[in-house]
Amino acid sequence: MRIISGKYGSRHLKAVPGNHTRPTTDKVKESIFNMLGMNFSGGNVLDFYGGSGALAIEAISRGMDLAVICDNYRPAIETIKANVSVTKEADRFTILAGDHYHRLKVYLSEQPSQFDLIFLDPPYKQAAIEKDVSFFEEMDCVKVGSLIVVETGKDTTLREGIGAFSLLKEKIYGESYIRIYQKGESNHD
Repeated sequence: MRIISGKYGSRHLKAVPGNHTRPTTDKVKESIFNMLGMNFSGGNVLDFYGGSGALAIEAISRGMDLAVICDNYRPAIETIKANVSVTKEADRFTILAGDHYHRLKVYLSEQPSQFDLIFLDPPYKQAAIEKDVSFFEEMDCVKVGSLIVVETGKDTTLREGIGAFSLLKEKIYGESYIRIYQKGESNHD
């Protein structure tokens, strides 16, 4: 596994040991960033199911400013820390260990933030995408134009609209179904 492009390009990343997580392959990761438009000019990224942290690290490598990476599995947290150290810019990353919802809620209460890009790549059998999106809206950590990249199993059905988010792009890669949603104007703002 490696960082595909950007200022950290070609650096190698560790995978989480064992089979508790399912890392996004380099091919799928490259396709996701091609769908997003390759590079960014600033912004904040949230990886809500961090795993190895590879998606958030790739986003920072391609121009995002700051990343928040969540996971509740101790070996994943250790892997994320090791992978972040490869960037030599650990100050651009915040790692939240423990219950995703609780830890992000505490983080946002201490440091109000809005994310321009969110990765939702949960374990396929535990996907609760609509619950996650509702939580982000409730926490007011997304703004008009924010993107959510959802990776699920190819058999997972999701609506074209989730809350104030509308489906922008979608593609199937092997067993992975990638969807990109964008937040539009909300009717209740």
